[in-house]
Amino acid sequence: MWYGHAGASWQCWAMRLVIFTEPQQGATHDDLLRVAKAAEDGGYDGFFRSDHYLKMGDGSGLPGPTDAWITLAALAVQTSRIRLGTLVSSATFRLPGPLAIAVAQVDAMSGGRIEFGLGGGWFEDEHTAYGIPFPSLGERFDRLEEQLEIITGLWETPEGSTYDFKGKHYQVGNSPALPKPVQTPRPPVIIGGHGKKRTPYLAARYATEFNVPFSKIEDIPAQYDRVRAASDALGRTEPPAFSAAAVLCVGRDDAEVKRRAAAIGREADEMRTNGGVVGTPAEAVDAIRRYAEAGASRLFLQVLDLSDLDHIDLVASAVAPQL
Repeated sequence: MWYGHAGASWQCWAMRLVIFTEPQQGATHDDLLRVAKAAEDGGYDGFFRSDHYLKMGDGSGLPGPTDAWITLAALAVQTSRIRLGTLVSSATFRLPGPLAIAVAQVDAMSGGRIEFGLGGGWFEDEHTAYGIPFPSLGERFDRLEEQLEIITGLWETPEGSTYDFKGKHYQVGNSPALPKPVQTPRPPVIIGGHGKKRTPYLAARYATEFNVPFSKIEDIPAQYDRVRAASDALGRTEPPAFSAAAVLCVGRDDAEVKRRAAAIGREADEMRTNGGVVGTPAEAVDAIRRYAEAGASRLFLQVLDLSDLDHIDLVASAVAPQL
């Protein structure tokens, strides 16, 4: 927690930090395990990964994609404290019943440390590359809403009761709604995005946490306000918790910042302009403070160079204690 003077009043803010990885860019499970261990040892709140099947941008993507929930199942028994989850799984990738079973099982394997991020899917090329149907945008949102209803419904159905659902795209009949996750009534559900209508509605209806990914900080409060308004319209007494995702590029000095930016094919100034946590530890603290002022209580730090464990350690030792 950090205390700072603002005018004539004292303000207090706190931020939980999550390490967020993009394994489709090229990573083995051993790479992810090392990063997850570094995050756990460094005191971070969580280790999350994307759920994609195809590299974005230039390069081969070797050794190739890894499955998000298989990864998290392994990490569930290879870690002991850190929260684990997806930001976010795509509703186009899996059927809702088997996905509910998988997430509940991984939650049990982790002792109740799983968080479930789900979105509609957007990257058409990865669907084409691996034979996954890619419906229209409207249908993807329809399927996402039905999946959220089914998955949370299965988890929240009391033991000994059955669950039924009749939708346009999915039907569930006489399901025993098992297994149950360890967390009750269910693991936290994360919904994110920039949509102005359906996204805030889905977040208000289903989300434990709403995430705005990779946006300019000044644009974030408006999206949080849309979720607050949608929550009020649904009669929800409190809106979801709010979080954001931002690229991470921190160095002890400007030279180290530039080196880390070059290693991921980016420019430090460009990342700053677009809302990254970039610069020296002091600059990183200031950027994170701005995310807190925008309304976020948790920040997902996108780490793109998974070989640079010193980067994770630096933020843990020089930035996190000031939060």
